Amino acid sequence: MTHPVDVHVGKRIRHRRWMIGMTQQQLAEQVGIKFQQIQKYETGMNRVSASRLWDIAHALDVPISFFFEGISEGEATEGKVQGDILADKEAMELVRAFYSIPEEQRRRLFELARVLSAA
Repeated sequence: MTHPVDVHVGKRIRHRRWMIGMTQQQLAEQVGIKFQQIQKYETGMNRVSASRLWDIAHALDVPISFFFEGISEGEATEGKVQGDILADKEAMELVRAFYSIPEEQRRRLFELARVLSAA
């Protein structure tokens, strides 16, 4: 049975990889493993060792703590992890599109969204 923390870490790997437009094959090559192993990490089927997580964090340009964001001690020990909005492919596409917009326009779009959500 998969541990909820392994599933969470796998989702965070997949989300970050997808956000920067990297394929499983590209990540596997940077880390020095086969892409099938990346698939197993991303589903939580296989646990990621500390040294491998270090390599993955370096390849994805994030701190190690990134993989544990959004999970609490209670969720990890009780075996329940809250739903992740970024698990929705449409939400991920929206975030990716948002960050591809030039910074000044992105700030304006953000302010517009904030105003519209308050209406």
